[in-house]
Amino acid sequence: MEGAVLNAPANQAPTSAEEPWPVRTVARKIADWIHRLGTIWVEGQITQISNRPGAATSFLTLRDPSAEVSLTLTCASSLLRKQDPPLTDGSRVVVHGKPTFFVGRGTLSLRVDEIRAVGIGELLARIERLRQLLKAEGLFDPARKRPLPFLPNKVGLITGRASAAEHDVLTNARLRWPSVRFEIRNVAVQGSTAVPQILDALGELDRDPEVDVIVLARGGGSVEDLLPFSDEALCRAVSTCRTPVISAIGHEPDSPLLDHVADVRCSTPTGAGKRVVPDMAEETQRVHQLRDRARRALHGWVDRERRLLDSLRSRPALADPHGPLARRSEQVQVARDRARRAITGVLTAEGHAMTATRSRLTTLGPAATLARGYAIVQRVDSDGVDGVLRSIEEAPAGTTLRVRVVDGAVHAVVPDGSE
Repeated sequence: MEGAVLNAPANQAPTSAEEPWPVRTVARKIADWIHRLGTIWVEGQITQISNRPGAATSFLTLRDPSAEVSLTLTCASSLLRKQDPPLTDGSRVVVHGKPTFFVGRGTLSLRVDEIRAVGIGELLARIERLRQLLKAEGLFDPARKRPLPFLPNKVGLITGRASAAEHDVLTNARLRWPSVRFEIRNVAVQGSTAVPQILDALGELDRDPEVDVIVLARGGGSVEDLLPFSDEALCRAVSTCRTPVISAIGHEPDSPLLDHVADVRCSTPTGAGKRVVPDMAEETQRVHQLRDRARRALHGWVDRERRLLDSLRSRPALADPHGPLARRSEQVQVARDRARRAITGVLTAEGHAMTATRSRLTTLGPAATLARGYAIVQRVDSDGVDGVLRSIEEAPAGTTLRVRVVDGAVHAVVPDGSE
């Protein structure tokens, strides 16, 4: 509206609260502005076809398959009648038209003069281009794949209402693990409303803290039926989920882009039911096997330790712990006796040596000589010592000798009667 006001004639004053424009003026200016737009090509899905018999104009709704956005189309009824095959709800088309604003109703529509159905070849080419784009961005990288939980607390399931895919997932999962819990979201799995509903359900389950894994399941179908699972918005939403996602779309030959973006791809919903939970019988058998292995390992360890204890007990040190002590005591006693004899021998030998030395000293000493009746006598006259008397015969006749011995030593020899 601002553009229409700005493009108003120079003699047309801007609106104000005091001088507002009437509705017809505003509607006419909007129509004038829109009618200046050129023709455009638009792609989308056809819904709500209104083609009344005898009417010159038909009405359709063209919606974006990835968002809740739609646009009203008007075209000549003859344009619809000559479509081969006839258009149906959910058909992917490319239309050529010009935006038109109806002043009387205040509505915007696209006046279409050409409608082209998108063929399978073109759809596949677009999917391939999108595949290359997502692959280049790393959305298919195996390093981004998150492992599935061993036993999820709750499984989120997005599938069609009362569909065979839902039955297959639930039946196979409960056969393997009867107590498994599901949080189911029934959505449209084909057509124009499929992608928005799947995105809403995916976001809701991803925010649920009890949901540990999400399964997207759908049975087989044509390329057109499986188009929602190759939608770019859905692929990017799955890649940003915090919860691991399992893709179980169609059959083995079917390969929508969701299979490459999801963390795990199952060829069928039945495979997803078997993959999402473990098999209770197998796990019970594995527990029994592990328990038996643990029992055997424990028994083997106890037996080895018992044999080791028996071998230790059979050793002499443990069989007769007092024997080594007694033997050591005997060795100590023998060593003590040998030491005593050695010391006694040394003391005896030294005592004998000392006795012999003492005997020699006694024998050679003057006391022993005196004890045997010998003396060293000096002759002393008035002039002093006059030599040693070697024998009594050398003394003058009639001389009396007196010898004074103090402590075994001769101190003086004087004539008898002298001092």
